[in-house]
Parts: sequence; C-alpha cells; structure tokens
Amino acid sequence: MKPLWRAVIVVCTGLFLLLPASWGQFRWLKGAAHFVPTNRLSGVGLDREEMSDLVLQRRTDLMIESQTFSIMRDPQALAGAKRMFSPQLAKLFHDSAEKAGWPEATLRAIAYLESWGDSKAESPAGPRGIMQISEATARSMGLRVLYGKQYHITTETRKVKLKNGRTVARKISHRTAYSVLVRDDRLFPERAVPAAARYLAGLEKKFGGRDWAIFAYHCGAGCVADFQTLVERARLEQKGSATVARAFFSASPVQNRAIYEAIQHHMERDYSPTYWFRIMRAEQLLNLYKSDPDEFTQLIGYYRNPDNPAIRAPHRLTVWLKPGDLMFRNCDDIRRDDGKHLVKAVEDPEAFGFSLRKSSLGADDLLNQEYYLQASPAAVGTLMYIAFETRRLYSKMDTNGKFVPLEVTSLVRPLDRLANGLAVKTEAAAHCTGQVFDVDYSNLPPKEREALQFVLDDLGWDGYLGFVEESPKSGTLHIGCAPSVRDFFARVFDEAMKGNVVEAAGQ
Repeated sequence: MKPLWRAVIVVCTGLFLLLPASWGQFRWLKGAAHFVPTNRLSGVGLDREEMSDLVLQRRTDLMIESQTFSIMRDPQALAGAKRMFSPQLAKLFHDSAEKAGWPEATLRAIAYLESWGDSKAESPAGPRGIMQISEATARSMGLRVLYGKQYHITTETRKVKLKNGRTVARKISHRTAYSVLVRDDRLFPERAVPAAARYLAGLEKKFGGRDWAIFAYHCGAGCVADFQTLVERARLEQKGSATVARAFFSASPVQNRAIYEAIQHHMERDYSPTYWFRIMRAEQLLNLYKSDPDEFTQLIGYYRNPDNPAIRAPHRLTVWLKPGDLMFRNCDDIRRDDGKHLVKAVEDPEAFGFSLRKSSLGADDLLNQEYYLQASPAAVGTLMYIAFETRRLYSKMDTNGKFVPLEVTSLVRPLDRLANGLAVKTEAAAHCTGQVFDVDYSNLPPKEREALQFVLDDLGWDGYLGFVEESPKSGTLHIGCAPSVRDFFARVFDEAMKGNVVEAAGQ
C-alpha cells in the first residue's frame, strides 16, 4: 500500500504560485499605511484582472484538485467506484462512448457523480437513474417515460330521499383517476447510458467544447447558451479560448460583472458552474481507483467524517482538524505553550484590516483574556491575508466607501472554557486547535460584505481555506486554512511582524 502522503497531505505542494518574496515591506494604499504582503497567491481577488494563461491553468488545476473533498467525503464514494468498474457497466461505458464519440472515462465520471452507479437512484428534484436524467431531457434523448391511468375507488354513505318521501341510506362510489408510471427507460442503464453519451456528444457540437457540454448536462442547454452570450459580450475569446475555466476565473465583482452574477445565481441554485471541475476530478479519482484501489481507499479514509463515517463530512474543517490538533484543553495549556504554537493577534485595524471584539474573546474568563488573543501563526496570517485581499477589492468596488475592519470574535479557546460544555467535535471546540478564527460580517457595508465573500470563495476554490457559518443566520464565519498551506500563511504573518507599521503610518 502506498503512503497516504502521496495522495493527500502534500497534494497541493508546488501547485500554488507565489510572487517573489521580499520581507518586511509595507506599501501605501490611498495614502494610508496598510500591510501588503509580498508573499502572494497569484490570480486571487483583484489580481484576476491580470491573470496570465499560466496562472489560469494553475488555478484551474487547483480548482479541480480542491473538488476531492466534495467527492470523497460521501460515504458512497468507494462503493460507487466499485460499481463503475463492474464487468457489466465497464462494457456498457466502453461501447456507449465508442459509438457516440465521447470519452469513456468522462462518461463514467458523470455517472459516478450523478448516482454513484445506482441504476435506481432518484433525485427529489425529479431526475432518475444511473445518469440522473429529467423527464423532459429523457424524451429529447429518445428515452421512453410512459404513464398509464388507473382509478382509485372510494365509497361513502349518503342519505337519499325517495319519491314516496322516505329517506334511506345508500352507498355511493367515486372513481378518481391518477397516473402511474408504467415504463421508465431512465432506470435501465443499457438504455440510459448510450442515450446520455449521444446527448453529450450533441451538446459538444452545439456549444463548441466538451467542457461546455458537461456544464450543460448539469445546468441545461438554455443556461449554457445564456452563459456563452455573456462570454461573447465580454470578449473573453480575445484572451484565449473561451473555456468554462476562463469564464469562471475571469469574473469578479469588479470584472465582467454580468458573468459573475450569473455564476452566483447558478451556484445558489445547483452549483452547476463548478460541475465541470468536479467531473474532471472524478475522472482522475476513478483512474486512481483503477490503478491503485488501496491508495484510493486511503484517500477516502482521510476525507470521511470523523464524527460519523456513515454521513458526509459537513465541511473541510471537519477533516482538516485532526484529533492531534486539539491541544489546548485548559488555560494552563495555553500558558505553557509560551509561543511554541501560538502568537499574539496584534491589533492594528488601520494596518492589518481587522479588529478584536474583546467583549466576546474570553468574556467568560476575564482573568485569562490575554491568552485568548492568540492563534497559530498560520491562522493570524490567514486573517491578515483575507483582510488585505478584501480591502483592496472593496476599494475598487466602492472608491468612496470607508473600509470597516473585519471584526474577529474568537481565536484560541481552551476546551474547558467553551460555553455550555460543548463536546470536542463541535465547531466551537475547533478553537482548541489555535488553527481557526471567527469573523462577524453582519455589520459590514453591503459591498464590503460582497468583497469578503468573494475573497473567501476565491481562496476556497483553490483549496486554501475552509469556512462555514458558525450557526444559522449568525452572521459569523468560522474560518481556517488547509494544512498544506499553513507554512505559507505563517510566512505572511512573519512578514507582517517584520514591518514597522507605526512608523509608516506616521510618515
């Protein structure tokens, strides 16, 4: 069995691009001294405007790689892979793809993500079968979905008045018609898979690219036609081939806004703008299963829900924060740390773009509050980087708006001081690691809130961040960086601490 690190621990190593490092520098933005890291992630946030073909390719690779979590966290990931390579399905995918002129591996990957190979799979939204085809699409493919009429008979007793004036009770019968599905070709792989292969090949011809065909399989032909109209208006083809990836990474709140808003709309509807990236990763993972089932199984072990392997892991932080990270069980643990794992979250809102809400940071333990104003260097560096990217994007979105420092409501907390005696596995308990922090966005101006969400998404797409609402409608985000980039964000923190912000601000 090959070691797990080959598949996951260093999976992002060398993939992200860093601009040349220069330590201890601050640059001026709008006449004020703000921290601007020279250790940077390329093509993120405002830098999307100047994205080169090389950076676009690297971001695309990272986006595909980051889909590993969404696929492998599902309890059916292993069983589904086994089904995909069963003799019957393997032959069906091969023959269908060959006849349609569509790649076998891609056809298999679509079936894998759509149903995990379950021919009886049914979505609450209506699509059914191994390829999860809607009724309307099935008919356009030539598949038969037929209904028959049956009747439901009910009886009731009514009083009936006769001609002679007498009243008697009689039973009255009613027939109510209802439809019954009598034939559904979607539930038979030998019919559904070839039809889907032909349909995908037709979409490729219609939209001029395999990536757009895959996008259309999930979002619909009308959806992709609208997207391509927006792409043409933005003249993205002048920068290179107008691919799904170029459309996705060429849009932001300040650049190609119409495409950005379309992406936002469809992400809220069904996540279809990321579907092509997921299919590409599913194809890679199935190839891994075919060549090395043991390594594939190890990878699933890394991404499964540590609380309950029978259900999907809710978000990335649940798999990134391992039991060994839960090191601060009481305040004495934090005292004894003495700078080994934690650093002070230096508060300078003007320079670093965040403030500390001390009323919530250890409010239940004022004697030890100074210890709660700490986190790992990676966590503080992540916070600084998010604030930096948010501020400069917001300044471009609203040139007259005043940037409101991000409000941090929680850093490290010992387990025995968490409210209500919460168990180790909860969101709050992740603060025992020192690797996460909470930000309240509820009081931010609308455009700044939009800028923050975009920056978080942008870093999340590449697998750098995990974040989740602390509780429904709380207005507070629980944020942590990936283990693979903790060293990078720790360098951002180190760089910030080597600069002289006070002196710069006074110039």
